[in-house]
Parts: sequence; C-alpha cells; structure tokens
Amino acid sequence: MRTRSLAGVLIALLLMAGATAQAQELTQADKDHAMQYLESTKKNVLEATKGLSEAQWNYKPAPDRWSVAQVMEHIAAAEDFILSVTKDKVMLAPAGEPGRDVQKVDAAVLLMVPDRTNKAQAPEPLVPTNRFSTPEGSIKHFEASRATTEEFLKNTPGLREHVMESPLGKLDGYEFILLIAAHSERHTKQINEVKADPNFPKK
Repeated sequence: MRTRSLAGVLIALLLMAGATAQAQELTQADKDHAMQYLESTKKNVLEATKGLSEAQWNYKPAPDRWSVAQVMEHIAAAEDFILSVTKDKVMLAPAGEPGRDVQKVDAAVLLMVPDRTNKAQAPEPLVPTNRFSTPEGSIKHFEASRATTEEFLKNTPGLREHVMESPLGKLDGYEFILLIAAHSERHTKQINEVKADPNFPKK
C-alpha cells in the first residue's frame, strides 16, 4: 500500500509539473496578439514618416526636443537593444514566481509604455547620433529589425519561462516583445507631436 501511495504521489507531481509547464507556455492567441501588435505598430511608424522632406525630417520644435529623424533613429536602435536584452539576458534569467499573473503584467506593458504623459529620458546608448547615416537608413534598419523580432516571437519556445527585472517590474520574454512594439507606438506618438507643431514645415 505504501509503495502504491508513493507511486500515486509521484504521478500526481508529474501531472502538476506538466500542467504548470503548459500554463507558462504561450497560447496561440497570445502569439497572434503580439504579432498583430508588432505589425500594426510597424505600419504606423512607416505611415508617420512617409513622404517627409529633408526640412520636415530635421525640424525640431525646440532645442531640447528631437526631430522626426532623431525619433526614427531612436526607434530603430531601441528595437535592436531590447531584442538583444531579451535574447541574451531575459531568456537566461530565472523562472518567474508560481502563479504570476501574466495577463495583468501584459496589460500593464500595453497601457504604460505608450503613455506619453509619463516622460522619460533615453539611456545614453539610445540617444540619437546619426548612426544610420540618413532617415531612410533608420527606416530600413527598423524594418529589418522588426522582421527579426517577429521571427524571434514565432520560433522561440519558453518565452513565459524566464523573467527579468525592468523599470516596469519583472517581465518575461513575451512581455519584452510587447515592450518592443509598445515602445515604437510611444515614439510614433512623439513623431506625430512634432508634425502637429504650428511651425512644422509645410514641405
């Protein structure tokens, strides 16, 4: 009887472990949602920067504010930076706490990151330095980086299995991908703010 009971406990533990692992895996709905968000935010970046003249690209509403060209460079550079952190650090980080409310954290990323009422200063590595030579170079780099991000989402298992501290708290790999898209949404709003300035060049 004791042997049978022990076997029963082991089977139960194995089943529980399997259920936990399954709970930490992304659902197809999650993947589809992130892919749609990556695609829609890419589209919005490209639409916001389409057909701008050199004067429009380089117009700064104030000495301490960025031009559209600088914002576009920042978006492209940040995509590389965040994805690199996700690949090299987040995916090697420890597991999250049991029972972590991933839906709540997902929602917080989607709500807080695009919110332009909370201003933030870019970290030094992401301050624009004309690293892509031209605005068109920034756009081309952004499109290539976004394609890499989408491939990472599609082909990487275990995106829920590791968490790392961030300014928003502990985020898993999937949430860092949401952060990438949300970051580009945030700065698309910034581009549109520049374009809405009364002194923005007409052409």
